[in-house]
Amino acid sequence: MSGLFGDEEAEAPVPVPEGPGLFGDVLSGAPSPAPVATASPALPYRVLARKYRPTNFADLIGQETMVRTLRNAFSLGRVAHAFMLTGVRGVGKTTTARIIARALNCTGVDGTGGPTVEPCGVCSNCVAILADRHPDVTEMDAASNTGIDSVREIIEAVRFRPMQARTRIFILDEVHMLSKAAFNALLKTLEEPPPHVKFIFATTEIRKVPITVLSRCQRFDLRRISVAELAAHYGRISEKEGKPIDAEALALIARAADGSARDGLSILDQAIAQTPEGEAITEAAVIDMLGLADRGAVFDLFEAVMQGRTEAALGITDNAHARGADLGEMLGDLLELVHTTSRLKSIPSLRTSNDLPEFERVRGAVLADKISMANLGRAWQMLLKGITEVEQAPDRRAAAEMVLIRLCHVAELPPPGDLVRRILDQSNGQGPGPSPNGGNGGGGSVRAVANGGSVMVSAPPVPAGPMLSHFRDVAMLVAEKREATLHAHLVHSVHVVRFAPPVIEINPTPDAPRDLAARLAAVLREATGTRWTVALTSEKGEPTLAEQGDAADHARRNHAESHPLVQAILLTFPGAKIEAVRDSAVDAYGLPSTQGGDDEPVDFDIPLPGSDDFDDISDAWESMP
Repeated sequence: MSGLFGDEEAEAPVPVPEGPGLFGDVLSGAPSPAPVATASPALPYRVLARKYRPTNFADLIGQETMVRTLRNAFSLGRVAHAFMLTGVRGVGKTTTARIIARALNCTGVDGTGGPTVEPCGVCSNCVAILADRHPDVTEMDAASNTGIDSVREIIEAVRFRPMQARTRIFILDEVHMLSKAAFNALLKTLEEPPPHVKFIFATTEIRKVPITVLSRCQRFDLRRISVAELAAHYGRISEKEGKPIDAEALALIARAADGSARDGLSILDQAIAQTPEGEAITEAAVIDMLGLADRGAVFDLFEAVMQGRTEAALGITDNAHARGADLGEMLGDLLELVHTTSRLKSIPSLRTSNDLPEFERVRGAVLADKISMANLGRAWQMLLKGITEVEQAPDRRAAAEMVLIRLCHVAELPPPGDLVRRILDQSNGQGPGPSPNGGNGGGGSVRAVANGGSVMVSAPPVPAGPMLSHFRDVAMLVAEKREATLHAHLVHSVHVVRFAPPVIEINPTPDAPRDLAARLAAVLREATGTRWTVALTSEKGEPTLAEQGDAADHARRNHAESHPLVQAILLTFPGAKIEAVRDSAVDAYGLPSTQGGDDEPVDFDIPLPGSDDFDDISDAWESMP
């Protein structure tokens, strides 16, 4: 029998357990299993945003200004002690901070190099920083460590020299989340740090960072990456991954990224995962994945809306909704298309630029040639308001469809500017016409004639203003311009002798100011863009607006008192009196509206004696206690 540790020869064979031992090792004496062909263990998958994270300044896209500045700073030895990196999410703020950390601590392949804008990537410092495990590079999420205690730990660590690197680096992400006390505690150290310490801050809300902190940092604003740059970047990555992708799909992903390289890489990762191996990523696949409306459908919808074809527009939205598209997002696509069309109309060179996909350049150019800028501006305003309504509505689809119906309805209506011009043309017979002093209402001066003399009032040219058909319109215009004193004199102290725009002859009362004519001419010139002549005369003229209003009110009161029903009421209720007579058809001066119609008093809508309604009212009176 063998000993406890097998030091004696066994008299009989000892059974050997099959398989591995407790810790996975093959037991001593066990027969070696036959070799089995097994696949090597799979490495953990790294998402594209991490796999293709830039490791040097050359890999950064869309940030040429910042890269050029940092390159010059390193070459001149003028590297700041604190940096503030700001921009939207996913543009490379934290990545840039790590590249700066490597550039400051790289020792080169031979271990003797100094700070460089081209970190080697193979020295111990570069490797450790890339792996996020360097003891002298501290990253802190300020969103999770907002208090003063976290900052005190940094201040305490600043006192010690680096353990193995050349420079200690403190990277604070989302630094705007620090409390006020934490910021204050950091100020002194940030202003005069030891020479072996560098601070790098990153934030998406630069306005929330105290100015006292900003003034101690070198600030870099990382810009949004353009759609063209993102599409090219994602195309290169797809090629490296061995996954073909359509140009239209790349454009959709780049647009959905909204300037963020990381967001777009996440979308591309998802698109690769959902597409079968060996097949290309198509535009339709990306549309279905993101719940977007087909870009061609957005153009079709825009054309239908601008042509007033409501049925066609709603048919397009029905199909989009059936495919899972959100109609609120579709309105956002329409808003973007209005902006693109306006840019194509304003900047013709964009039609041959690579900043826009070819599909958008071709169809957008056609739309830009067909639609006026006034209609584009009106569509922009209506869509802006409509998107807000959709966000607040309980039924997003219904709200979005109502916005589209309104857009289709106004498509056939002329813009407000054209309406004003048409009204002016109809009013004047042939348009505004030339001014009495020559010209067509351009710049120059306004002449106010007063008793044989004249006063010249300079005024810049302005566009044609409201239509003024009566002197009351002039008074209302002056009131709208907040000329309270002038308006009061026009109502109470002016007798109009002749009103023939752009000429007005008035006879002011003795209490009117001497410069009334000049002031009125200047206001009219500024408001209408036309030279007006306000002449003073001694002729009697018509009553003032206040006198006309009093007379009209008196006439309405007399008309009301003479009505049979009113007389019956006054007889039935002794002591009753007419307090006021209100007519909704009169203007602010108590006069009938200037928009047509006669000046006869409007009859009251009251039953006359002998009618059934009158008898009912009489019976009700008699039954009253």
